[in-house]
Amino acid sequence: MITNQKGFTLIEMMIVLLVISVLLFITIPNVTKQSSSINDKGCTAFRKMVEGQVQAFKVDKSRYPTDIDELVTEKYLKDEFKTCPNGTEIKIGTDGSVS
Repeated sequence: MITNQKGFTLIEMMIVLLVISVLLFITIPNVTKQSSSINDKGCTAFRKMVEGQVQAFKVDKSRYPTDIDELVTEKYLKDEFKTCPNGTEIKIGTDGSVS
């Protein structure tokens, strides 16, 4: 009789696990190196969004907000959006500039 046994041997499974482990050891350090770059780009995008909200405030109130807290109290921003993703504080100038 011919039996048809399908499956993986222990050696094949260990080789697959070795390849996956090597790939993880290569990719994890690269991802952690890029996290600061990602946060900086997120902060730039966040600043642009706050600039838009400052302009909306100016159109509605005919003046620039004094600080970011005023945008929060007037419901132009949510409270959790007072700082950039990298932790940098957002400041609004008297001319409406965001830094």
